[in-house]
Amino acid sequence: MTFINPKTDFAFKKIFGSTDSKDILISFLNALLYEGNSTIEDLEIIDPYLPPSIPGLKDTFLDVKAKITGNKIVIIEMQVLNVVAFDKRVVFNAAKTFATQLKSGEGYSRLNSVIALTITDFQMFPHRNKVISRFTFADMEDLFIYPEHPLELVFVELPNFQKDLNELETLTDKWIYFMKQTSNLDSVPETMDEVAAIQKAFRIANQANLSLEDLETLEKQQMFLEDQRGAILKGIEQGLEQGLEQGLEQGRQQGLEQGRQQGKQEGEIGLILRLLERRIGAIAPELQTRLRQLPSGQLEALADAVLTFTDFTDLTTWLQDNTQS
Repeated sequence: MTFINPKTDFAFKKIFGSTDSKDILISFLNALLYEGNSTIEDLEIIDPYLPPSIPGLKDTFLDVKAKITGNKIVIIEMQVLNVVAFDKRVVFNAAKTFATQLKSGEGYSRLNSVIALTITDFQMFPHRNKVISRFTFADMEDLFIYPEHPLELVFVELPNFQKDLNELETLTDKWIYFMKQTSNLDSVPETMDEVAAIQKAFRIANQANLSLEDLETLEKQQMFLEDQRGAILKGIEQGLEQGLEQGLEQGRQQGLEQGRQQGKQEGEIGLILRLLERRIGAIAPELQTRLRQLPSGQLEALADAVLTFTDFTDLTTWLQDNTQS
């Protein structure tokens, strides 16, 4: 058997976000949010997944939204690439989901708690080395928790999960292993086949059950992700080389430091230019020069905004709003 990678947009939403995936999502959320306890008895998938009409529209991150037991709202996002300011985007999406619950004239008592579950294919907090991290509002002195947990952030860092198949004990272990290793398996492991929801998830993930259109969509998304990884690595490599060369010309100590800084900036602008070309087309040389003159803080803001651009007008509008002529 060959299984699709659940970390891609198409596979993730097909497995967890379709109208037929309620039991799978309940098991998955109970495992990652509630240590395998049956806290969530029922849920409603909001805006169930439908195959995209424009493949590649949203490939660098994925999400599913559901209302669970207790009227809590869960937003699930899986991030494959470590992009600039991703940590802030997680908070923004959670806060936006919380705030947009109310219509004009409705009281704040109608607001329900929001849980943002973020699964990363990279280390989100490198110095912690934890698989699951949980955050909510708490007093900074005695850690008193803010009543009713209005916002919760839960992170699952796949690289930190190091258990082998024979070491899986809990439902949580099995679901994290499913997310991390499914595309490397050629059969359903016996220990995981015992869980009905995981068995069903493997059945959906089996490439033999996909249509030709599904397979084409999946292939395009995998190619897109590989292109993005390559662009990031190439940008960093070129930036470091250019920065180090310029730095060495100005002296050993001063040059090395300056080279690191210039290399970082060249890497950032190289990546941004590649992303812009993919989103809106070729960038004129004079506009490239203008972008290279942006300070580091504005480059970071532009890198985050690029993913929302659809045409050249979006770029010029952003520059008008965020820079001075």
